[in-house]
Amino acid sequence: MPTCFATASLGYEDLLGQELTALGAGNIHLARAGVSFNGELEVIYRVCLWSRLASRILLQLKEVPATDAETLYEAVKTIDWAAHIGDEASMAVDFLGSNREINNTQFGAQKVKDAVVDQLRDSRGRRPQVDADNPDVRVNVYLHRDNASISIDLSGNSLHRRGYRTEQGQASLKETLAAAILLRADWPAIAAAGGSLRDPLCGSGTLLIEAALMAADIAPGLLRQHYGFQGWLQHDPKLWEQLINEAEKRRDAGLGKLPPIQGTDHDPGMIRIARANARRAGLEQAIDIRACELDDCQPAKEGETGLLVTNPPYGERLGETASLPMLYRALGLMMKRCHPGWRAAIFTGEPDYSRYLGMRAHKTHALHNGPLKCRLLHCEISAQSTGVTTVAADFTNRLRKNLKHYERWAERENVHCYRVYDADLPEYNLAIDIYNGDQCRIHVQEYAPPANIDERKAQARLNAALGVITELTGVRSSNLYFKQRRRQREGHQYEKLGGRGEQHEIEENGHRFLVNFTDYLDTGLFLDHRPIRQYIEEQANGKRFLNLFAYTGTATVSAASGGADTSVSVDLSRTYLDWARNNLKLNKLDGEQHAFIQQDVGEWLKTNRKREFDLIFLDPPSFSRSKRMQGTLDVQRDHAKLIQNAMALLAPDGELLFSTNLRRFKLDETELQAYSIEDITRRTIPEDFSRNQRIHQCFRITHKTA
Repeated sequence: MPTCFATASLGYEDLLGQELTALGAGNIHLARAGVSFNGELEVIYRVCLWSRLASRILLQLKEVPATDAETLYEAVKTIDWAAHIGDEASMAVDFLGSNREINNTQFGAQKVKDAVVDQLRDSRGRRPQVDADNPDVRVNVYLHRDNASISIDLSGNSLHRRGYRTEQGQASLKETLAAAILLRADWPAIAAAGGSLRDPLCGSGTLLIEAALMAADIAPGLLRQHYGFQGWLQHDPKLWEQLINEAEKRRDAGLGKLPPIQGTDHDPGMIRIARANARRAGLEQAIDIRACELDDCQPAKEGETGLLVTNPPYGERLGETASLPMLYRALGLMMKRCHPGWRAAIFTGEPDYSRYLGMRAHKTHALHNGPLKCRLLHCEISAQSTGVTTVAADFTNRLRKNLKHYERWAERENVHCYRVYDADLPEYNLAIDIYNGDQCRIHVQEYAPPANIDERKAQARLNAALGVITELTGVRSSNLYFKQRRRQREGHQYEKLGGRGEQHEIEENGHRFLVNFTDYLDTGLFLDHRPIRQYIEEQANGKRFLNLFAYTGTATVSAASGGADTSVSVDLSRTYLDWARNNLKLNKLDGEQHAFIQQDVGEWLKTNRKREFDLIFLDPPSFSRSKRMQGTLDVQRDHAKLIQNAMALLAPDGELLFSTNLRRFKLDETELQAYSIEDITRRTIPEDFSRNQRIHQCFRITHKTA
């Protein structure tokens, strides 16, 4: 009886073994990333047609010695290839593995191909054709240490390619992995009992379609146009046709028994793809797919039970780390609101974010999505018994009071972006900023709690607070961005969080600025600098303005709007300088009189001593390092030298504004005693930051008069 090996992704070999047993295979042996089994040709065909989990089915021919290339070549020639490859058939070789003597897969594949071709040429008088892309017979070789397993790949292309998915979204699941998730979640039993299935983040619809194929008893390989065994010399077309006819009858009978299956997603483009995939699978009428935000999902019908299964986006691939906490929070609230009594299976590549769901998994499974280590979380959904505002009453009362006060203040002062909460309560160590633009968006930052704080209690408070924020503001969860700031260790700086590049326009003092809520810890606009920017605008008329550590150029916009004759903005980051250019362009202030220089500020100051400026803004980061700069920047250590070098460029009657947000900063007055220094910090802290007088320090520095 032939022996085969069914390959699979890591994490569900046991499920594959159970599936092969159900399909009639015998002598099952689990291995890493696959299962070996025995079966007659009919069983092998059934596995190819019906396996929802296997990637490839390899008919094992022989295990041969492969201590070196020549030994492998001679061993492969001992196999009767004329029994497998027809006179007119083409072939290809897939080679995996290496050892000390054969350490290149292309070289190994070439030696095996030569052995096969040479044997057939010697016996038939001609060589078979080689077709690497679409061969009639694909030979598979797996080299492990000094032995090689030689097989015929009966599947051809990977079996996860069912034939219905020609379009997919970013970070999509393979069909085999989707099937494993559903089997781990016990979907077949739930469907048999009349349960429903929902995926509220359905993407391209893979989980929905695989769920429907299972529930309707549809063979996953029925849509495939080609299998590797169809060019194999021992293929039995009549037997295969019988199995196809049987599968078609089972499909026709099963389609009438499908339970409700529904998928939603906020992205209309993904809904279009999901519907097209369902249509190709013959399931367009069987699956309800519609565009919908998590906040707008409708409750399940009274008495309806089932499985909620979904695969939320991965921040690693999508650059959404600022959005993921609120996405998980919204998902958890939606599940409790809409699906009490249901079971949930959440497949996540970001298991750390599962704590925002507000529910604990009673069981988890480890699975791999390609190279990513992921977790499948199993939860029982219980009804949300109380509103979030009753859970965090103290925080709710404070935030409600603050919202009322600052909304009135902002309207009176014509302020569109402001801080509404700044760690007012020690238990809720959050900074909450409101940005009003085309839509209201909220930017939330939390300082990580100390190590001595119970992690579960801290997370419970945070979850409650996030729920309160959305409830009191009425802002959609998709418009709330959450980030966690950790205290910077010495020699450590904040890194970029993502790469979405999504920017939004906001207004301040009649100017337009671009902000980004996802890619960085900060948004591109320091709200506490609002009075500083206003001061720069008031002082800039007719001046030559220099913006050092220019960041996104907001101070340059203020100076240019105030009538500065010229400006120079210096920053090491090309990204920030491009952002600054766009900010000026957005305000129709771009022109040749405004220059942008990409260079380390410290180095630029040393080499540009001949230029003179009337107004200088110096706002260095607390700490910075880069491959493009010499050494590091530490504002406490280096501020005196930076100020001295900047003052060398200041006109006799000019002024320099020095600002820092290092909370423990102390100005070195001894090193700077040659200048007149005025601490203007209190005048530069706006009302919405007045609770925190240490948000920044600001000094007005001028040359001493004789």
